[in-house]
Order: sequence, then C-alpha cells, then structure tokens
Amino acid sequence: MKKIILSGIIMLCCLAGFSQTDTTGNGNNNGDTVHVGNFIIIRNHKEGNTNYDSMPPRRENYTIINIPRRKEYQSQNSHRHKTISTNYLIFDLGFANYNDKTNYNSPEAQSFLNANGGAPFQKSDLKLITGKSSNVNIWLFQQKLNVAARVLNLKYGLGLEMFNFRYKNDISYHNNPDYIFRDTVDFSKNKLYVGYATIPFMININPTPRSHHGFSLSAGVSAGYKIGSHTKQVSDERGKVKDHGDFNLNAWRFSYVAELGLGPVHLYGSYSIKPMFENAVKQYPYTVGVRFSNW
Repeated sequence: MKKIILSGIIMLCCLAGFSQTDTTGNGNNNGDTVHVGNFIIIRNHKEGNTNYDSMPPRRENYTIINIPRRKEYQSQNSHRHKTISTNYLIFDLGFANYNDKTNYNSPEAQSFLNANGGAPFQKSDLKLITGKSSNVNIWLFQQKLNVAARVLNLKYGLGLEMFNFRYKNDISYHNNPDYIFRDTVDFSKNKLYVGYATIPFMININPTPRSHHGFSLSAGVSAGYKIGSHTKQVSDERGKVKDHGDFNLNAWRFSYVAELGLGPVHLYGSYSIKPMFENAVKQYPYTVGVRFSNW
C-alpha cells in the first residue's frame, strides 16, 4: 500500500514538473528536477533502459531532498548571527579592600585625620576587617556587541556598585567640616558605605562562542558616579547610629575592571584608578568576587 501511494505522489510531482525549469544549475528544461514545497525531487538516469519513461516509478529512481523553510532556518540559527546580545539583572558578590598609599606624615593628611591631641594617625588606624568588608553590585543590564565572529566583542552595561568598608578600630567621620577622628566609644560595628552608578566598558574574548560554558575573558575600564554614602555604627552607649554625608569622598570613581569565565563560574575584579577621598588620604579600593551571569 505504501509503495502504491509513493508511486502516485511521484507521478503527480513529475506531471506538475513538466512545465518547470530545471534549477540544478545547467539551465536545461529536461524535466529531471521538480520543486514541490520544501522538497526537490531529482530523477536518477539509468543508461540502457529504453523503457524508463513508460515503466511505473520506483522509489530508487528518484532522489528527494528536504530543504528547511527560510523562516524556520533563520529562527533556528538567528542566535548565531545576533549583533547584540543582552543579559539582565546580573549580581556580584565579593570582598572589598583598598591599597593605602597615604603619606600620613604630610600636613594635608594630618589635617583630615584629627588626632584630638593624641598620637598622629597611622596606617593601622584605618585598617579594615577584610572578611567583613564587602562589595555587592547589581547590573541592570549588560550587552555584548559582536565585533569579529562573536569571538571578539565589546561588552558594556549599567549598574549599581555598593561598597561596605568595615573598620577594625573605633574611628568616626565628622561632617561640616569633614574629618576623621578617634572615638571614645567601643563599636561592635563600624562601617562606611559608598554607592556608585557605574558604566563599564570591556573588550571580551570568547574562543568558544557556541558554548555557554566555555572560557571567556573580559578587561577594560569603568566610570562611576557617587549616588550615596553614609556611616553606620553600633555600640552599647549610642545604639545604632547612621549618618549620611559626603565625608570628602570623590564624586567620581574610575577603575580597571576584569571578568573571567570558567564554564558556569564567573569571577570579577576591579581596581580604582582614582583615590576614594579628595584630600591627601590616598586609598585605592579594589574588589574580587563571584558574578552570577548567563554569559
């Protein structure tokens, strides 16, 4: 029964193809090639068979080629040709610290670091608790612009960088005028929070663009604008105290940034080019952590 049906289909296709032109490339209208929907049916010639055209058609006498529809093909392969790909709501979780290059003997540094008649401030006075100083970033979106075969890309985005610098010693920030001083209270928690609206620009190299779990490397710079800063202190004497202010912090943050993708794991890091404060206190924040991203 199947052979009868197949033979009928082939005969109908051949009849419909008598008026069509051969599109195999030779330009001859010999009726050997028929286009039907997504199929191309090609009749196979057999030398020495003089009754070929008068015999019932057989499956082995024809080659049937299935061509995917254009829209289906484009849909299946559109991801390979995207110029821009977008990733939304990316989260970073890492540690923060800073490289302190302050000359504590300079008059400018001693003016901002008010010792209240005690011993001059030293580098150890502003030491952080490394395990409790954190960096949390929320990227609203990141995009990759294809530059060369999806191996070389331009990567950029927009997000919020948040730093929590947890101090080891009992220091406090004073507003108007701005300075840091040694406090007489024993704090159980003493931190400085700074937040930046940041735009990163990176060159991305992805040797395996068809894999979501391959190796990738990104490196570049970022520019951030300070949108908030405050101190938070907890003690038995004063309870919980939060103080908002500028604290003589730089309004802009410029940094080197990098990202390393190893399969599903993404690591990130940053190092500030510009010091955190506007005065002679030269502290350059840096971060390292894990990025939760699809690419």
